[in-house]
Amino acid sequence: MSCALEDPSLERNFKGHRDSVSSLDFSSNTKLMATGSLDSCVMVWNMKPHARSYRFVGHKDGVLCVHFSPSGQLLASASRDRTVRLWLPTVRGESSVFKAHTGTVRSVNFCGDGQTLVTASDDKTVKVWTVHRQKFLFSFNRHINWVRCAKFSPDGRLIVSASDDRTVKIWDKNSRECVHSFCEHSGYVNYADFHPSGTCIAAASTDNTVKVWDIRTHKLLQHYQVHSGAVNSLSFHPAGNHLITASTDSTLKILDLLEGRLLYTLHGHQGPVSCVSFSRTGDHFASGGSDEQVLVWKTNFSAAGYADVPKRPQTADAPAQVTPQVRLCEVHIKEEIIHHQKAEREEV
Repeated sequence: MSCALEDPSLERNFKGHRDSVSSLDFSSNTKLMATGSLDSCVMVWNMKPHARSYRFVGHKDGVLCVHFSPSGQLLASASRDRTVRLWLPTVRGESSVFKAHTGTVRSVNFCGDGQTLVTASDDKTVKVWTVHRQKFLFSFNRHINWVRCAKFSPDGRLIVSASDDRTVKIWDKNSRECVHSFCEHSGYVNYADFHPSGTCIAAASTDNTVKVWDIRTHKLLQHYQVHSGAVNSLSFHPAGNHLITASTDSTLKILDLLEGRLLYTLHGHQGPVSCVSFSRTGDHFASGGSDEQVLVWKTNFSAAGYADVPKRPQTADAPAQVTPQVRLCEVHIKEEIIHHQKAEREEV
């Protein structure tokens, strides 16, 4: 590497949730961060200093996942109340709601084109929906236990899912088939995601390990045993050369994927760390845990040595460049949400 690495530094500490923080996500322009909690609330935090935060109330039980749409105009949340809500992340926090599953919804994720959503549930299914009108399209039914996570690939063609049946499955969105099943974890698989290049996946498990596979050859590329507790979440740096992990052992670990080694161990949470995510630019990352805290860290090391990193098809901040088609879709959804809110108020 051409320049020395600097240690990540803790920059801010957000307090507002009244129970464990279960999930977090940055908007594409990194101006907002959303968090979900077992306190049944979604919070949206402005990253500018001294700006106020917003608490969105609507779910009837714990919120387990939040995810911004590619343009940042919408925010999806998944809950134990079996519903998914789509919020306008503004002061008023208006939302539309749909019953997504017959069990707890553990995961919700927007496709990169902004047109579809994928959800995962304790009812053992993964479902795909249109964003516009939240119309059910199809489901994947091959898991035999709770599905904790489902994510689209960067190009939107594939979906990865992680389950308590100890498998990680890759699905083809077009053929609606299971392309491959990775069965090498000895514990529940809490989380899985695609590398920004789309060529490999990483998975986090209660067996305390993180595994990285090539999805073309189905070969195990890397296997990390760096935590002393279950690994609950992970996030790839947008440049693709680092992976950050969050664990029940109360630490965050930063892994160097080029060297295949542990770079940093970060302490900041009192108790299990349940979620972690890099911002879309990679300048920051945030973590949340059972201590009800959200910590925002400055990455610092991310400026070093990108020359030999596999580049993603788009630039790191590409999600902010949204097509007119996506914008139009989101305008329609905004209108639907506002109409839905009016109808709800009239019923009351």
